[in-house]
Amino acid sequence: MADSDLLKIGLGQMTPVWLNRAKTLAKMEEWAKDAGKQGCQLLVFPEAFVPGYPFWLELTDGARFNNKRQKELHAHYLDQAIQIEQGHLDGLCQVAKEFQMMVVLGSIERPSDRGGHSVYCSMVTISTDGQVVNVHRKLMPTYEERLCWSPGDGHGLRTFPLGPFTVGGLNCWENWMPLPRAALYGMGEDLHLAIWPGQLRNTEDITPFLAKEGRSFSVSVCSFMRREDIPADIPYADVIKESSPEILANGGSCVAAPNGEWIVEPVVKEEKLIVATLDHARVREERQNFDPVGHYSRPDVTQLVLDRTRQSTLKIKE
Repeated sequence: MADSDLLKIGLGQMTPVWLNRAKTLAKMEEWAKDAGKQGCQLLVFPEAFVPGYPFWLELTDGARFNNKRQKELHAHYLDQAIQIEQGHLDGLCQVAKEFQMMVVLGSIERPSDRGGHSVYCSMVTISTDGQVVNVHRKLMPTYEERLCWSPGDGHGLRTFPLGPFTVGGLNCWENWMPLPRAALYGMGEDLHLAIWPGQLRNTEDITPFLAKEGRSFSVSVCSFMRREDIPADIPYADVIKESSPEILANGGSCVAAPNGEWIVEPVVKEEKLIVATLDHARVREERQNFDPVGHYSRPDVTQLVLDRTRQSTLKIKE
């Protein structure tokens, strides 16, 4: 693969089995096998996909403090969140290894290194040999997300080689944050992954913008979810459905070339595995007139400092 300029990628615009970790992961594994059989070398899933985005916050008066309903929903969310150290992603890792395919997924992570009772919106990277090589915890949850997600740190701001490309990514509105983007550019990123809960309004403008700014391929991956996809067996399902619009996430997955032109225009209102082939030569062409951290930069004037410390309230000295 390193001798080729081409990379085949898959965008998993899926519907989760909402707030059910085991069933959502099983579905992801089946989609990953399908992508692998189609020759995908990279497969990307949406933000917070397992066990799902917290749509209930907006729909059930999520900001009400010390509320029984919100506490029960939050407890269920924590119960269904992933713990990588408990092996919850082992099945997906096996599929990645079987097909020698990098898998990037959005998850709700309940990590033991922060006590095990708070959750983070985490972008997880699984390597082609089936290892979890990175966990990027979203730096700043957006608006009502702050009612249930904790802010992350810079530990996961990293890039990884894949064939001719250097792959990096951010969660949802992190993609609007100039300095984290600049950090990834500084690490050589030329294939940017932006994962979202799923709305066309989020992806149709920023995807080509990111491509033009970085002179890189820009990939946005979203979920698709309707009112009818809300399971009946979750807490307060009836209350959530009563307040829910017909479509909670309409998709919007897409791919833009380094000059901002569409490779795949936004796909909406359907569940679909989207497959595209990227040509690294397009990156080199566009870097001729602009390279944000190369010939078109002035590090003697402006520089960025990145702190990759995994933050913790406890530091043990023995």
